[in-house]
Amino acid sequence: MINTQDLHIEDEIRPLFDFTYNSYSGAEVKSILTQPLDSAEAILQRQQLLKGFLANRHVLKDYSYYRFNLSEIYDFLETIFVGTVSTSNMRLKFMFSDKEREKKRGKLILLVRLFYAIDKDYLSKIDTTFFPPLYAAEVEEMKKFFAAFNLERYETAFNKNKFRTGHMVELMLIITEKIGTGEAAAFWKRWFLFEAWLSISTGIATHGFVFPTFDDAQFSLTDFYHPVLKNPVKNNFTAQRNVILLTGPNMSGKSTLLKAVSICVYLAHTGLAVPASGAVMPFFDTISVAINLSDSIVSGYSHFMSEIITLRNVLTEAQKDARCFAVFDELFRGTNIEDALEISTTTIKGLSRFKQSIFFISTHLHQLKDISEIKNNQVSTCFIECNLADNMPAFTYKLKEGWSDLKLGRILFEKEGLNKMLDR
Repeated sequence: MINTQDLHIEDEIRPLFDFTYNSYSGAEVKSILTQPLDSAEAILQRQQLLKGFLANRHVLKDYSYYRFNLSEIYDFLETIFVGTVSTSNMRLKFMFSDKEREKKRGKLILLVRLFYAIDKDYLSKIDTTFFPPLYAAEVEEMKKFFAAFNLERYETAFNKNKFRTGHMVELMLIITEKIGTGEAAAFWKRWFLFEAWLSISTGIATHGFVFPTFDDAQFSLTDFYHPVLKNPVKNNFTAQRNVILLTGPNMSGKSTLLKAVSICVYLAHTGLAVPASGAVMPFFDTISVAINLSDSIVSGYSHFMSEIITLRNVLTEAQKDARCFAVFDELFRGTNIEDALEISTTTIKGLSRFKQSIFFISTHLHQLKDISEIKNNQVSTCFIECNLADNMPAFTYKLKEGWSDLKLGRILFEKEGLNKMLDR
C-alpha cells in the first residue's frame, strides 16, 4: 500500500529532478518518481545505476541539444511509411520532386547532426563499467544504433557541402530498416530512459542529496530537511521506539517536519537519493502519509472518517506482518477532545505492538503524556522548539527530545488585543 498524495510528489518534488529536454523523457522521470520499488535489492540496483551516471558526470554535465531538433526528428521518423522500398524508386522520387528532396534533406541533416553530437560528445565517452551489467548493455545497444548510421561520413559530407541525393537514399534505407525491425522504437525507449536517469542524477548532484542505506534494525536521518524550502532548517532523528509522538504549538513546523521525514522515506524507496547528509532505514512494505486529510464531498467521508479509514488501512497491512511506515498529522483532530483522547490512547498502545514498523503521530492532546506507554518510555516523544521573546513566539524549527506544553493560542489572542475588543 502506498498512500503518499499528501507529499505532492508530482507537483513539488518532480521539478527537483526533471531537467529533461522533451516530454517523452519527462514522462519517464515522472514514472520513476511515482512508482516505488518492491524490494531492497531493486532499490540498490537503481542506486548503482544512478551512481554510474554520477561517476560519468564529468562527461555528461554539459549534455544538451535544441528541444526543437529532437521534436522535429522524432516526428519525422514517426511519419515514415515502411513498405517495399528500393534504391532506384527512392532516387527517382528525390530527383523529380524538389519539394520532397529538400524536405527530406533538412530532416536528415538534423538527424545526423544531433545523433553525431550525442554519440561523439557524450555517449562514446561514457565509462559503462560504473553501471550495473544490465544497464551497461543498454548503453552499448544505443552505441550500436548510432554506429549503424556511419554518422561521421555524413557529417563530413555536410561540412564539405557534398551531401548528395545518394547520401539521402542511403540514410533513408537505413532508417526504414531500423523502423521495420523495431530497432528504432527500442532506441527511442532507451534514449528517453537514458535522459530520465541523467536528469535525476543531475538533480541529485545539484541538490547534494545522498543515497540511503537499508538496515532492518535502524531508522536514522542526519541533517534532513524539506527540499522545497529555500532556507530549510536541518534536523537529526534516530528512532528509539516504533511509535514517535510529536508535539509543538501551531506554526512551529510539525507538518513540514513530518513531510521532510516522509519525503526521505519515499524517495529512498524509489531508489533515489534523499535530502539529508545521511540516512539509514528499513525497507518498508507500505508507506502511508496522512497530513492534509479533509472532508470529501465525493466519497461522503468526513475528516474524522477519513482518519479512521486511513488508520484501518495501515493496521490491515501491519497485521499481515508487513513493515509499515505511517505518518498521522494531528490524529483524530476531526472529533471532540474527549473522543480524541480516548481513541488516541488506544491507537498509541495498539501501534506500539508492531515493533517492525515506524509510526509518527503529531498531536495537540497534552493529556497523552500521562499515559503509561509514555511514562514508561515505551513510546518516543519529541517536539519542535519554540521560544518566547517579549511574550511573542520565536520559532527555531529544531527537533528536540521530550514534550512541549507551550500553548500559543491564548498568547496570540491577547497580543492581538482580542480580549479588549471582545470586552467592549
